Amino acid sequence: MSVSIRPHHLLCMLTYLGKGYTPAFVQNYSTIVQRLNEGEPIELVEGPDTLCQPMLDEPGCHCRNESVRDRDRTAAADIALALGRPLEKGNSIILDRQTLSFLRDAFANGSIRKACQGCEWQNMCSAIARNEFRGCHLTSPD
Repeated sequence: MSVSIRPHHLLCMLTYLGKGYTPAFVQNYSTIVQRLNEGEPIELVEGPDTLCQPMLDEPGCHCRNESVRDRDRTAAADIALALGRPLEKGNSIILDRQTLSFLRDAFANGSIRKACQGCEWQNMCSAIARNEFRGCHLTSPD
């Protein structure tokens, strides 16, 4: 099995503290993070992913908006450049200790955060990065 994740959610997961839009969203997010912590791979997708599922029937759901697809394209380009490999639909990623640490370092120094511009969670995520990601739920399987 794998967890279907859109590119900008790779950034969001780095700072996940158990907060989110709704209780159902948080419960789903926590379940997904636990699966990743156990070593389940990520499969990159275009458009709504497993994190989006509880939101898709909500009025005003932003998961299908062009602005979110733009955020995905920007995140994919930045993360691919940082990792030195393509980041495209269907690619798999395992967030092992080395990859997770590398992505968090890049997040903290801002080199993969262009996609975060204008996000309502940006200030909170910046504070979490400054606090060295303490309390974040995403760990590595090794």
